[in-house]
Amino acid sequence: MSKNTDLFAAFFRVGMLGFGGGPSAIPLYEQEAVKKYKWMTSDEFGDTLALANTMPGPLATKMAGYIGWRVNGLVGCLIAIFASVVPTVMLMIILLGVLQQYKNVAWVNGMSDAVVPVVGVMLAILTLDFLKKSRDSLGWLRAVIYTVISIVLMEVLGVHPAFLIVAILVLVFLPLKKEGGAK
Repeated sequence: MSKNTDLFAAFFRVGMLGFGGGPSAIPLYEQEAVKKYKWMTSDEFGDTLALANTMPGPLATKMAGYIGWRVNGLVGCLIAIFASVVPTVMLMIILLGVLQQYKNVAWVNGMSDAVVPVVGVMLAILTLDFLKKSRDSLGWLRAVIYTVISIVLMEVLGVHPAFLIVAILVLVFLPLKKEGGAK
């Protein structure tokens, strides 16, 4: 198959199966871009995800656009965005119309409730993958400390994740003191 056909198929699948929005689709994007098609490494995917989270707009669209661009330039970008957005919008219009008609039926409510734990598991698996990568690059102690600090800043103090990511990037790029007391 051609690059464009692969892009369309990959992002169409993610668009159709990524129930719950951008964050729940991230493991699906990783499956397609890293594991199945090998368009990028796991580390590159993590960097792309972190950067996409710092920019405004829907996460799924930014990820699709960048990965598509990376695979086949502007054409790839447009195909990936189209494949991930348009079919989903069409399906959403149809399904929401049907669900609205049957909103008081027990199995419809049960179906909606049953999807939530699946999305939670997908996000937990992605979180564990990121923690493992952090362990490999930082060691367990620093990875756990950074994780706890991040949780406190975002969940307790309400700091937006973009500010946290920018602060970490600044710290990474600051010149470090050289060994032996020299600056």
